[in-house]
Amino acid sequence: MLYTRKGDGGTTKVLNCDQRLSKSSAVAEALGAVDELNSLLGFVKTRFNVTVTGGNQISTSRGYLISTTGEIIDKIQHNLFIIQAELAGAAGKTIVTEKVAALEKIIDGIEKELPPIKTFFVPGGAPLAALLDYARTVCRRAERRMIAAREKNEVTLSDSTAAYLNRLSSLLYALARLVNHQSGITEEPPHYK
Repeated sequence: MLYTRKGDGGTTKVLNCDQRLSKSSAVAEALGAVDELNSLLGFVKTRFNVTVTGGNQISTSRGYLISTTGEIIDKIQHNLFIIQAELAGAAGKTIVTEKVAALEKIIDGIEKELPPIKTFFVPGGAPLAALLDYARTVCRRAERRMIAAREKNEVTLSDSTAAYLNRLSSLLYALARLVNHQSGITEEPPHYK
């Protein structure tokens, strides 16, 4: 059954709580933001499959094959389910430090291909890059909501889980820059006028 009517009064239930919580609670906001990010990444994944030349592989000029982007995003989506389970209080569900290190390795490979960052950039360029920038901002919001829930003592959250979302936003930024770079689009700094 797709509906239970139990949430009609504005409450929900999570794993670690015997009573119902307000849907506006910090933990519900965090769970919703991570869910939104996961859905957006599902859409991003479909755009990589049709947009990137040569399928959905990201190769660097140094011959370093990062992975297929679809595989990267798929792994991230599964990791977001682990984060949601941790937020909901599932025992033993947490992001391990090796998953943070894996994101860092991908980011490091991408950064070798890009000009150094000397300023902020106006989001946009190629449609896929703009979509990745949007996913980055949703990731940052999910991170803020998750930290707020931890600060309110509504959830127990590992440091590696917090680091994972922080690194994920950096990866999405790096991918947006890479897509623009590979598309021959020059990044535009803000004018501040």
